[in-house]
Amino acid sequence: MALNYDQTIPEMFAKACKEYAELPVFSCMEHTLTFRELDQLSANFAAYLQQCTSLKPGDRIAIQLPNILQYPVAMFGALRAGMVVVNTNPLYTAHELKHQLNDSGAKALIVLANIAKNAATIISETSVELVIVTELADLHPPVKRLLINCVVKYIKKLVPAFSFPQQVGFRATLSLAKKPWQPTPLSADDIAVLQYTGGTTGVSKGAMLTHRNLVANMLQLNEHMKRIFREKQEFYIAPLPLYHIYSFTLHCTSAVTLGNHSLLIPNPRDIPAFVAALKNKPFTLFVGLNTLFNALLRSEEFRQLDFSHMRLTASGGIALTTETAKRWQALTGCPISEGYGLTETSPVVTTNPCDAVQLGTVGTPLVDTECKVIDEQGNNLPIGEAGELCIRGPQVMKGYWQRPDATAEVMDAEGWFKSGDIAVIAADGYVKIVDRKKDMINVSGFKVYPNEVEDVLGSHSDILESAVIGVPDKEGSETVKAFVVTSNPDLTVQQVRDFAKIKLTAYKVPHLVEFCKDLPKTNVGKILRRELRDKEIAKGGQ
Repeated sequence: MALNYDQTIPEMFAKACKEYAELPVFSCMEHTLTFRELDQLSANFAAYLQQCTSLKPGDRIAIQLPNILQYPVAMFGALRAGMVVVNTNPLYTAHELKHQLNDSGAKALIVLANIAKNAATIISETSVELVIVTELADLHPPVKRLLINCVVKYIKKLVPAFSFPQQVGFRATLSLAKKPWQPTPLSADDIAVLQYTGGTTGVSKGAMLTHRNLVANMLQLNEHMKRIFREKQEFYIAPLPLYHIYSFTLHCTSAVTLGNHSLLIPNPRDIPAFVAALKNKPFTLFVGLNTLFNALLRSEEFRQLDFSHMRLTASGGIALTTETAKRWQALTGCPISEGYGLTETSPVVTTNPCDAVQLGTVGTPLVDTECKVIDEQGNNLPIGEAGELCIRGPQVMKGYWQRPDATAEVMDAEGWFKSGDIAVIAADGYVKIVDRKKDMINVSGFKVYPNEVEDVLGSHSDILESAVIGVPDKEGSETVKAFVVTSNPDLTVQQVRDFAKIKLTAYKVPHLVEFCKDLPKTNVGKILRRELRDKEIAKGGQ
């Protein structure tokens, strides 16, 4: 049966709210919203936006919130009002925030009070005309709301002073509208979300994701994984930020339209609080990535949890190491289904079927998704050869926001998107991501892929994580350097190199090894190799 991609997110959301009205949809900090409550709250918020004289359908509205209940209310409300959501990282500096607000032309900003000071310092230099401020527990019952918000603000002092010229409280917006929300005419080809690229390889750009793109990817993902979904409601753990496209698609589209329940984790870096939130929760699906899995595996409290209900662990965002996958399955009894995607593909391209996981691969393409690999001249390569992965399908973005030249660099007239990743497609259709094209290291003409070296280093019992880069040498070639985070202060550089020699060809073995306390990462835990390379180049220049 052909999937119907000619739908909008509000249409899919309305169907889910009608069918699953009394079921829980999102929980956070021991409070739960049902589908009926989310439907009403988002409609109230949409009505407020519709009646703001400064806003109209098609305007961009930035949402700068962590994983709290206000996020889905604001997101669905904005889309129901016909506006374009600009997902915005709460960890942004004022400079980064200013760039995104100006690049997107956002007319409104929804921000958590705890981080609003940054926005307040630059808001007058942007196109934002309205700021909606929310406090952490604004959607909790009155007594609990007052208690949590007061503790956060007055006892823990986590809310620095700020002010905006045009400011309104989030709770107020839910009751200010003078008339009910009215459905806004939308097309499946209208932009739903401006999703900014992570910026790990250059300037962050806004990918224009249409309703069709996002609905398609949601339906594709549901179809690919349908063998694991059952009639009983699934219970997802959602530690990855909803403003990131990986988590957005899994929890705000796929899970919602299937009538499932997501537990939102506001700060996954606080492992003790994270684990405490999981206790006595019969979760069935866990969504994470390699660095988070490693952090949890090191927690004795996490190791004591009940994993008997778990049926799927999904991984994406960064490469999953073999050692981490094995340790996770040994503890939980649940294999990790690794997938692959990009901001520009809404995001999922491939994933391992839950009952046919091939460790070391990112699975097979979703329905209606085509993949091929090409050489540097753009020629198609045969099965089994490594080349740049190209993708074509209904989930591929419309293009980059106001950047036609950048769009033309990655998309051709036939709809193929060049990913910038080096991959191998096997005869059975499974795809293996070798590495980022820009991260490939050239050692005297030999190609070295950092992922391969990092996977080997990750199997060492004393190495918690590593990052591998190429350092320019005097011969015009590159030298392999590994940055290593270790649990053993006595581990030596020579021991690391000797271990690598057992599993790697000589030219792949790190010639340089530097121990460090931690590695620079993005907000979702993706290691910033570019930042490490820049520092090395700066050292060389000095």
